[in-house]
Amino acid sequence: MTATEAEIIKILAEERNMRKAAERLFLTQPALSQRLQSIEKDWGIQLFLRSPKGLAPTPAGELVIQYAIDSIAKREEVFETIQALNSKVHGTLKIACASIVGQNWLPKVLKDFVTQYPDAKISLMTGWSSEIVKALYEGEAHVGIVRGQVDWKGKKLHLFRDMMYFVDTEITNLQEIETTDRPFIQFKSDSNYYQEIQQWWQRHFHSNPRHQIVVDQIETCKQMVMNGIGYAILPSITLNGAEHMNKIPLTNTENDLGLTRDTWLIGYESSFELRQVAAFVELVQDRARCLYEYR
Repeated sequence: MTATEAEIIKILAEERNMRKAAERLFLTQPALSQRLQSIEKDWGIQLFLRSPKGLAPTPAGELVIQYAIDSIAKREEVFETIQALNSKVHGTLKIACASIVGQNWLPKVLKDFVTQYPDAKISLMTGWSSEIVKALYEGEAHVGIVRGQVDWKGKKLHLFRDMMYFVDTEITNLQEIETTDRPFIQFKSDSNYYQEIQQWWQRHFHSNPRHQIVVDQIETCKQMVMNGIGYAILPSITLNGAEHMNKIPLTNTENDLGLTRDTWLIGYESSFELRQVAAFVELVQDRARCLYEYR
């Protein structure tokens, strides 16, 4: 199976739809259908069942799909190893990044990266920090950018620390929280984030918030606060200074540990030796240092 044939089988398996697969492969549907028929002829068996609902792999097709996926992964691995021997930065940089960092900070780093290393490719996945660690364990990423306290035995570099802010359009000091009927808006995240918020809350207040709203995205949480629905606790990485709302830093004092959120770069030593990874790590650390200097 050639590299092109493997890519066709992989994309057909992912899309389960001829039109969408043809668009991804920059082919017409008739051309893709002809290519698939040729591949099936070479294997001597039907790989996909066609129906109005799309494509469904046959039992034999599932075996060929896995073979195609393994072939592509092996080719990329060999290609990256070869490119690591050269002086130029080539190959694919596979990043798994916490969503909040991927949305608010990483794009500027990636802009510098693609400008300086146009021959390199980027594969980026975002999710919760627990999902980032899983992606590294399973070999789906070279490096991960995670938030909070993460148990990682490999290489771990501290990037920056966020101050957490209490934000609201009406409340101007923390003493008002105990008497307000406004809801506390929280966004879903890894369990340690909730634990840190809870511990901070218990150090300052004798009772739980009277009303709570839980949303699935931090940006949704921020927009709800900006529209006056309630209050929230947000990290400084999400705040650009243009928001029309009150922001109270949850700072450290002699009697209070405050509330902060650390961001880390993690990965295996072997991955850090790849040229495209080493170049990315250098850029990330430079950006992180600039962030501290700006603050």
